Amino acid sequence: MRENPSNRPAARSARLAAALAAAVDHRWPVVPGTLLRGGRCSCGDRDCPVPGAHPHDPPLLAATTDARMVRWWWERQPDAPVLAATGRTVSAVSLPAAAGARALAHLAALRLPLGPVLAMPGRYALMVAPYSLEVLGEMLAQLPWVPGSLRYHGPGGFLPLPPGGGTGIRVRWVLAPHPAADGGVWLPPVGPLLGELVEAAVRLDSGRSAH
Repeated sequence: MRENPSNRPAARSARLAAALAAAVDHRWPVVPGTLLRGGRCSCGDRDCPVPGAHPHDPPLLAATTDARMVRWWWERQPDAPVLAATGRTVSAVSLPAAAGARALAHLAALRLPLGPVLAMPGRYALMVAPYSLEVLGEMLAQLPWVPGSLRYHGPGGFLPLPPGGGTGIRVRWVLAPHPAADGGVWLPPVGPLLGELVEAAVRLDSGRSAH
């Protein structure tokens, strides 16, 4: 869905504000993403495997928490989505939206504390404290089966943040970030949540209702 041109200045201001909040308040390195233009990705690759909302120019390695650079980027690319680089100060696990909604309900019933949760087209992403791929691999190896529908946003990864891009993917908070006592955002460890997320995805993949 495209933005209404009459609302575009407000939407552009909202993206700049979101980028600054993520970088300065949440302490998440951010970088502008690509857009969908005429059904194609603005990166210029006609066969782009992930069109819209992926890093390109600047690259993901340029992601920063510096407010001056963030403002400079979005003043020049006001329609660009805000992408958070994962692995340094924030990571995530994402799964299909139906499984994610059911997993959230079950985790709430178990009274497990949750961090921010994103809703993207077709998927939910639960944001967690940074983890290494080695530690994640060890945890997954202890599970009897891990469905391919789970995705892991750790070192070298990224996540789109609300509100999404001006001509691209829309993103919203299911659970908004809450400040930590020492600044930044409180994020839960991935371990206590991983089993429930895997189970929700397994049940969805097998055609049964989760929980």
